[in-house]
Amino acid sequence: MRIGIDLGGTKTEIIALSDEGDELFRHRQPTPRDYHQTIELIASLVDLTEKETGQTGTVGMGIPGSISPYTGVVKNANSVWLNGKPFDKDLSQRLQRDVRLANDANCLAVSEAVDGAAAGAQTVFAVIIGTGCGAGVALGGRSHIGGNGTAGEWGHNPLPWMDEDELRYRAEVPCYCGKQGCIETFISGTGFGADYQRLSGKTLKGNEIIRLVEEQDPLAELALSRYEMRLAKSLAHVVNILDPDVIVLGGGMSNVERLYKTVPGLVKSWVFGGEFETPIRKALHGDSSGVRGAAWLWPQE
Repeated sequence: MRIGIDLGGTKTEIIALSDEGDELFRHRQPTPRDYHQTIELIASLVDLTEKETGQTGTVGMGIPGSISPYTGVVKNANSVWLNGKPFDKDLSQRLQRDVRLANDANCLAVSEAVDGAAAGAQTVFAVIIGTGCGAGVALGGRSHIGGNGTAGEWGHNPLPWMDEDELRYRAEVPCYCGKQGCIETFISGTGFGADYQRLSGKTLKGNEIIRLVEEQDPLAELALSRYEMRLAKSLAHVVNILDPDVIVLGGGMSNVERLYKTVPGLVKSWVFGGEFETPIRKALHGDSSGVRGAAWLWPQE
């Protein structure tokens, strides 16, 4: 049995999977904003899961950050109480077993590579386009973290091939990371909403803007068309470097079905050589991909 845990800023979810990938148990609880209380919460969830299933499992966890390979402590977590702490070591000691940790976007990539929209693919690039913008890489069904622990941090590269409007926007809206022009500021759900606000003067949620597109509102259509082009340019950048076998989209903007019809053709115009037949697919497991991917951090040997 494999146990997966998705540690979020507001809730923590646990899942137990059989060796065949069948769900045996699932539970979620609010996440405490305290380091030691977080460790105790996870310990209690693992204990509950093993009591309910009558089995002992391996433990994998997705976190909104990563473990530095140099210092051994968490970095870049927006759950800030984790930063600077040897979370994997402390958790392993508390659970009396090895624990595998990965960035939550890498867990998405693993989940979809093992038994999701990219099942069986060798090289998978998985994107989270929600409130923020992250990505993960799975190679052979395993999370690729990289020597610096930053593999897949696509959202904090600059938007490629900026036009004049995008250059102006870059200067107006710096990224929270402290740099300007990050992909995240353009193609996250937040970035989509901000662009519509710039065009219309109105503040709406992403699904409200999409509803206006369906009603043939010209400004909403312009915002979505600009979004599609920016997503295409950003993915073309990845293709030119990694050329993955499958690209998977997760997060709130991945539910915009039109993207799967428009973006592939737009990517082709930006890829070196003009050839692009890579499938772009919606995450099969949706919101469950992260927690399932955490369980699959212990793959079948």
